[in-house]
Amino acid sequence: MAVLLILKILALAGTVYAAACLLVWKWQTRLMFMPVRTVRRTPASLGVQGEEERVTFRARNGREEHLAGFWLPAQGSRKVLLYLHGNGDNIGVNLPHAVLLRSLGISVFLFDYRGYGRSSGEFPCEERVCEDAEAVWDYLVTRRKSRPQQIVIYGHSLGGAVAVELAKRHPEAAGVIVESSFTSVFDMARHAVVLGLLPLPWLLRNHFDSIAKVGGLRMPVLFLHGTSDWTVPCSMTARLFAAASEPKSCFMIEGGGHLNNAAVGGERYLSAIREFIL
Repeated sequence: MAVLLILKILALAGTVYAAACLLVWKWQTRLMFMPVRTVRRTPASLGVQGEEERVTFRARNGREEHLAGFWLPAQGSRKVLLYLHGNGDNIGVNLPHAVLLRSLGISVFLFDYRGYGRSSGEFPCEERVCEDAEAVWDYLVTRRKSRPQQIVIYGHSLGGAVAVELAKRHPEAAGVIVESSFTSVFDMARHAVVLGLLPLPWLLRNHFDSIAKVGGLRMPVLFLHGTSDWTVPCSMTARLFAAASEPKSCFMIEGGGHLNNAAVGGERYLSAIREFIL
């Protein structure tokens, strides 16, 4: 009787484990990306100078897609910051931070990946968001006539991983800023105790393996991270910084969380970025 009970418990545990593996394999993009369609802030609603833009391109799926974005020009500046936001919400939430960065004297273009905000397309995945970043790079160079050597790539959180990938493809860029980002999806999954028990190398289809890429970047890199970030441990940025090639710099914001480094760091945060981009 005891042996039969043990076998039943093992069978149940195996079923639960297999179900967890299937859930992660099939629904990982739904766990990773959290797009919101409604854009609640625009440059006009904030009373700041800016234009709503539409980037149209032919995607790998053969369809004509479009990406909605905000162009925030800086008076007299030829430099452009390409802003890549994280996995949640949309550019409306990120707009105030983009306006703050524009105050440093650099024009800013931020946009929504497909599936976010007013952009077209299906639910996002790693391949699609990286393709979207490439489409916006092409838009800045061909339509905005920005010189690649004047474009600084900026990415926050998951956007930092997209920024690393885009910078790897475009060593001619002026530099890349990676804020509050992670080493890889594998490491983030292991960071969650329950997911760490699963055979992740066989389950993950979205990798964002920045730790394997940063050493190959051939441009200045600035890493930023809050020491009190409970979403992405700041130790991951320490590892990215150690793996990156020179020239590189790192600024840890004491007490900063995942979303409030600018507010906590204040002028020191802005100075670190200003010295890097100007």
